[in-house]
Amino acid sequence: MNYYSEKIAKELKIKPQQVSATISLLDDGATVPFISRYRKEATGNLDEVMVCGIRDRIKQLKELDKRREVILESIQSQGKLSDDLKEKILLAETLSVLEDLYLPYRPKRRTRATVAKEKGLEPLAQKIFEQKGIDVEKEAARYIDPEKKVNSIEDALAGARDIIAEWINEDKDARAKLRALFFDKAIMSSKLVKGKDAEGIKYKDYYNWQELAKTSPSHRILAVRRGEKEGFLSFRIAPEEEDALKILRELFLHGKGAETFHVNMALEDSYKRLLSLSLETELALGLKKRADKEAIEIFKANLRQLLMAPPLGQKNILAIDPGLRTGCKIVCLDKQGKLLVNDTIYLVGSEMQKENAADCLKGLCKKYEIEIIAIGNGTASRETESFIKSLKLSKNIHVVIVSESGASVYSASDAAREEFPDYDVTVRGAVSIGRRLMDPLAELVKIDPKAIGVGQYQHDVDQTLLKESLDDVVISCVNHVGVEINTASKELLTYVSGLGPVRAKAIIDHRNQNGAFQSREEFSKVIGLGPKAIEQAAGFLRIKGGKNPLDASAVHPESYAIVYQMAKDLDCSVASLIHNETLIKRIDLNKYVSETVGLLTLRDIKKELAKPGRDPREPFELFSFKEGIETIEDLEEGMTLPGVVTNITAFGVFVDIGVHQDGLIHISELSKRFVKDPQDIVKVHQKIEVKVLSVDLQRKRIALSTKDYL
Repeated sequence: MNYYSEKIAKELKIKPQQVSATISLLDDGATVPFISRYRKEATGNLDEVMVCGIRDRIKQLKELDKRREVILESIQSQGKLSDDLKEKILLAETLSVLEDLYLPYRPKRRTRATVAKEKGLEPLAQKIFEQKGIDVEKEAARYIDPEKKVNSIEDALAGARDIIAEWINEDKDARAKLRALFFDKAIMSSKLVKGKDAEGIKYKDYYNWQELAKTSPSHRILAVRRGEKEGFLSFRIAPEEEDALKILRELFLHGKGAETFHVNMALEDSYKRLLSLSLETELALGLKKRADKEAIEIFKANLRQLLMAPPLGQKNILAIDPGLRTGCKIVCLDKQGKLLVNDTIYLVGSEMQKENAADCLKGLCKKYEIEIIAIGNGTASRETESFIKSLKLSKNIHVVIVSESGASVYSASDAAREEFPDYDVTVRGAVSIGRRLMDPLAELVKIDPKAIGVGQYQHDVDQTLLKESLDDVVISCVNHVGVEINTASKELLTYVSGLGPVRAKAIIDHRNQNGAFQSREEFSKVIGLGPKAIEQAAGFLRIKGGKNPLDASAVHPESYAIVYQMAKDLDCSVASLIHNETLIKRIDLNKYVSETVGLLTLRDIKKELAKPGRDPREPFELFSFKEGIETIEDLEEGMTLPGVVTNITAFGVFVDIGVHQDGLIHISELSKRFVKDPQDIVKVHQKIEVKVLSVDLQRKRIALSTKDYL
């Protein structure tokens, strides 16, 4: 473990004791949010990113060591493990180096080289490979043996070359030098598969494309690989062949005689038939991993911004899932998000249907004291918005268009069926639209993050890594905001530090059977919620209006005694200390430093006393699209429009401008200054002004610019 700590500390540029402490906490079952929030003294104030980095790196190193053990055992069982080889294997720091060392000893299928060895041609191969000036043909003639199917000098020489080719392929130095060449100078190229030009039109940019592999951005790597997978593109990665052969010749050619001629032939064969294919596959996998990581990082950033979007808060909401042929599904929700009523209205058809729709909406708004009308941004959203605005409802009723990405996924989920067993998917979808306006985080955790619509190529990247990474984001956001235990859904509680689905259900069951929690002390009464789980979860679970005012804050119960002492020293109650800036300023934190509690924790406690349980999300702002611009046909070049950022990629930003088709701001059009990362300029869900540059009706593409505004 000390080795791991030293190595990781060096890589992350932190102290080994910080790494050791973090590893120890992780091994003890502590979660990332708990460690970064409540164990700052132990880790030296490492944030979630660093803690996650340590967790992931230790996993990689352990997996490398497992592979190292397997390789050592395999070579040992063959009786070929020399002290020198063992030392090299133990010192190998990457999987590629480890596998290169293992390659000559790896059990392999029957190859041309093994066939040649069975014919007894290995001694001939060895003499030729040494290049010491033998008479090649005379030496080869000695190995002619019709019984072994070596019928001629050329048969013998061909077999010897096959053996030499395999030796070259398995040479660790050759592979290392070629790997460096591939990494530094390999060109990625793609071509259209013959006869696929019509079907593969979306890959038109890659019909005859090439780019230096090491600088190719993730979205292009993933796009080309998807095109290859779908059968529209052929794909290669390789450096100039002559550059590779030059490296091999410098390594293996030692003369100008006949042996050297044959070694050169074997060398060229080895590269074309074995090395190039192996290294191309390795590089392709490496580029895929890099592209996956980059794409997932972008996905993570987008997801975090979406989950942390400003909540409307507790309002009476009428939510609409718009539709034309099948009608608009309407639901009314109370301030807690409870479904009160549902109905269907039709905005196209007879005048009678429109009048009935108007009467229905007006009646529901009055009966349920509606404050906000939320409309899903799918088909007919702008038409629905226009109809509602034409009703001249109370000025106190605001109309908001809400992203419905993932609502259909939620509506068909087990969670939705469990909550609304007697309602169909359309009603559940409308409920989701309304609730995500109230509290995006609480609602979106019910949906698979991949279905929310803020990533690119999410189906092409490593699915295990994607899930782990996105789960980390959801966990981080949920615990950063905190969860009201008496109103939270099972899905939201699942992501709380130390809980998970089983304990979340146990909390819900306890709440249903015993009523609302009155204090954090009651957590111990939940069946299946042990001391460790409570330690990890308690600080992130809030109880508003409970017996103890600290239960509504992020102050961990383990620190309550400190707050009690602070209040006692100030001659006041805890309740009167909270929110009282005058009293809080008088607290001398140095008085409360101990062996287990330092200034880092005490400063956090002081902040919480000032604003206990404060929601870290930005306040909600109303937004409306430009009236009269409802379809892509309504757009004109030069128009200035309000929009909402829906997705951020490496190459640009997608913006909803209210026409059912997101427009793209290419990275070059984001700002007048150079932009390396679009995330530096805008965030998901941000409201911005955009200018229409061009409209391609056939391909349904809208080019936008914010150069004049950002």
